[in-house]
Amino acid sequence: MPTPLDQLGSGARIAVVRLRSLGDCVLTTPAIHLLKAHRPDLRISIIVEPRFAPIFTGNPDIDAILPPSTNAILARKPHLTLNLHGGTRSLLLTLASLAGLRAGFSHYRYQPAYNIRIPRAQDILHTARKVHTAEHVASAMFHLGVPQSEIPRARLFPSTQLPPGPPYAIIHPFASLPSKTWPAARFRDIAAHLTQLGIEPIFIGTPTDPLSAFEPHRTFTPHLEETKSLLASAAFFLGNDSGPAHMAAAFGIPMAVIFADSDHEVWYPWKTQAETIVAPSGIDSVPVRQVLEAIERLRVKA
Repeated sequence: MPTPLDQLGSGARIAVVRLRSLGDCVLTTPAIHLLKAHRPDLRISIIVEPRFAPIFTGNPDIDAILPPSTNAILARKPHLTLNLHGGTRSLLLTLASLAGLRAGFSHYRYQPAYNIRIPRAQDILHTARKVHTAEHVASAMFHLGVPQSEIPRARLFPSTQLPPGPPYAIIHPFASLPSKTWPAARFRDIAAHLTQLGIEPIFIGTPTDPLSAFEPHRTFTPHLEETKSLLASAAFFLGNDSGPAHMAAAFGIPMAVIFADSDHEVWYPWKTQAETIVAPSGIDSVPVRQVLEAIERLRVKA
């Protein structure tokens, strides 16, 4: 039976609308790689908010990174627009593209806007279990006509490589909600343990995060491009469930991630050596000992 991709001629243009957030953007890259590997001739654009654009810079699977404006997507003249966001803004961008083929998941609102309606990931993957976000996004590509296969690790490409130096660990001690944020004192305890192992702990955050709580350890507020470079050379990553954790997983480094409010089955680190620590009754219920045991299992060493 012909698939939507069968309707696209050689060199056809595809626009993928993935406005935000950080983790979602990272976990879109495996699906884009599957699409490009199946049809190398396709010219793929990603429509993303500028603050998340560095997730896609340097990616050879992507021909253009566009801002979320109607003029930008219309000028691209896509033959197929795939909406992976599902909100009102992404719907308007999908319609503004004037693409002949418009794809979106069947649970999105305003279904008449789409002439390709993607079923649930469980139906595409023939499973009743919860699916990871990477699987959910990849299932859209399978529905479009990419043969089902193993879903790869996320793909990030640093613009610069750090010179060789002493081993260090990246610690991201922040999260979007207080209920997802492990206490700062416990992160400091882990930092002291890493120092004893001969690994320098480096804390990262945004300019508005209270990084002073982690001095005298080194702290940084890196741009996403800089974060990619830092993570690519790190010996270990520790953090709450957050976007930087998914970035770290893309580089395949050993990592431990602490979960509380979010569903670890949907958001665990994808395709890397990882310890997922799930809070039994709130983020404060995770003791330092449990994280130290996870580090021991990962055999983190200088």
